[in-house]
Amino acid sequence: MRISRTRTATGLVISALALGTLPAWAAPAETVAPTAPRHASHAPAHQAAHHAADTVRHIPLQGAVNVRDVGGYRTYDGERVAYGRVFRADALGKLTDADLGTLAGLGLKKVIDFRVAAEVQYDGADRLPAGASPVSRPITDNGLFTQLLTAIGSKDPVKQEEMLGNGRAAAFMREVYRTFVTDSVNRAQFAATLRDIADSRSPLLYHCTAGKDRTGWTTYLLLRLVGVPDRTAVGDYLASNTYRAAYDARLREALKQGGFMQNPDLIIPLQEVRTDYLGTALDEAAKRYGGLQGYLTKGLGLDAGTILKLRESLVG
Repeated sequence: MRISRTRTATGLVISALALGTLPAWAAPAETVAPTAPRHASHAPAHQAAHHAADTVRHIPLQGAVNVRDVGGYRTYDGERVAYGRVFRADALGKLTDADLGTLAGLGLKKVIDFRVAAEVQYDGADRLPAGASPVSRPITDNGLFTQLLTAIGSKDPVKQEEMLGNGRAAAFMREVYRTFVTDSVNRAQFAATLRDIADSRSPLLYHCTAGKDRTGWTTYLLLRLVGVPDRTAVGDYLASNTYRAAYDARLREALKQGGFMQNPDLIIPLQEVRTDYLGTALDEAAKRYGGLQGYLTKGLGLDAGTILKLRESLVG
């Protein structure tokens, strides 16, 4: 479909506004006040399709806990990100047959896996419904997965404290986020995923192991690119803590009961998403590229055409 010059200009303005800047030729525009997202109930996906503005659409599954539709959020100009186009998730290797039936109903054609080889080997390859093509696109976790297994596997409370205590686990997570900006391979993988979304006319899903860090950063970038206010995009990012809370608490209890950790709370900073983790990546983007827009255009190499295709594909 031919995009009119007016709509092209509007799309560029909205996307630029979401990133905190405007093209030199654009006059300041009145914006819709951002609102924080409300967490959706764990209702079946078909019941969640028409939730009110700025909700998080969670898709309850038995074998994964953090599967969500990226749609439903309001943009600065009052439009809404379309439901049923892009999905985010945690690992899909433990899906049940019933889960596969649920995912089949989404019409997925491509599933992008950000996990590195060690994660896939440990957790298993994705189970996918018929018609969904897997794409391996590893983004380094900076050794997070190995770090976690090493600490837990040692069963040594002193070593675990040395590795994870006194703020070290949180500091490690900040370094993971810094590599989202500094590592050229990571940048290429994020860029390829955003281009896939822009070019796709079929539903697409991307995921990592927990669906919170690599997946969370990708979703934050995507929402900002299509004109979703920062506050709302951050809300989507933080929602992983809600959907993972029960599962993560059970894991900590199992580690304690199994004699692996005397103090399993040491891994909480590794299990959670936090605004200072996201802030670390954004600060690095500002340091290296002058801000988020510079990171997207220079660091990821996204041009105006790709950004426009993202908005045309996902907003309306």
